[in-house]
Amino acid sequence: MTITRRHLCSLIAAAAASTCLPEFAQAQATFPDKPMKLLVPYAAGGGTDAIARLVAQGVGERLGQSLVVENNGSAGGNLATAQAAAASPDGYTVLMANQGPMVVNPHLFKNVRIDPLTAFDPLTLITAAPLVVVVAAGSPHKTLAELVGQAQKNPGKLTYGSAGNGSASHLATILLAQTAQFEAVHVPYRGAGPALTDLLAGNSDFMITTVPSVLGLIHGGKVKALAVTGKARAKLFPEVPSVAESGWADYEATAWYGFVVPKGTPKDVAAKLRQATVEAINSPIIRERLENEGAEPIGNKPEEFAAMMEAESRRWAGIIKQARLAIN
Repeated sequence: MTITRRHLCSLIAAAAASTCLPEFAQAQATFPDKPMKLLVPYAAGGGTDAIARLVAQGVGERLGQSLVVENNGSAGGNLATAQAAAASPDGYTVLMANQGPMVVNPHLFKNVRIDPLTAFDPLTLITAAPLVVVVAAGSPHKTLAELVGQAQKNPGKLTYGSAGNGSASHLATILLAQTAQFEAVHVPYRGAGPALTDLLAGNSDFMITTVPSVLGLIHGGKVKALAVTGKARAKLFPEVPSVAESGWADYEATAWYGFVVPKGTPKDVAAKLRQATVEAINSPIIRERLENEGAEPIGNKPEEFAAMMEAESRRWAGIIKQARLAIN
């Protein structure tokens, strides 16, 4: 048989492809073969960071490589989100996703260059939990109604801290102000930890924050919990009413946390990361830790997580528009 030049080139190309495929498959099969990075778009010490570190340890143990946490709360978490989106889609970069960077900031910040809903592939929703309205132990406000009443009588006089512009604590307070019809001054920080430090120092009047970030302070008597932001009371604070119970029946806000990876991450690699995450959050130790911090493991499917984020994006877009919020 006569072999033409075209036929010879085809044979060489096929041989090269067959040589590369097993190597590529082996690379995917051995993932991960080095430490991975978990970008957290908030400062260390806050609620998001606490849950991120807890789950990262469990995921690393199951995959046999460390999932190293890196915190960056700059620009409301937009910088860390952009860094994650620009990372190689190889599974070695994971983003801790929650409402601020994923579904709030695109409607809040004028300079957001990416659409987080299309820049990432969702892995799973890790957990969701109510937030808690707190004041310093020495605050004169004993109930949420007293705090709101003071804010209503003195528009713009009370100040509140948050974990950053567009964070769960910020938006939960915006929603409360809209629902209860009061005005207060927002002071953003790079994480819940610094915001709580200033609350204790008397530099702000109140804060809505995640349970993990403030649980020790509540138990230590350094802050008072006035209300929780879920529809029902939290198991950790059965004596603390919800905002809905306190007079604003339509109010509800929760903090949620999940893992996403850069768009185009190989499906088998993403599946390994998701499986390790779901196994970790459902392990007895992590499940108990989450429940002790007011959260419960979820571990839903990627498409379910994606649909939830799309719905949350629409919801917060309306709230932000009503509040006429915009950040350069």
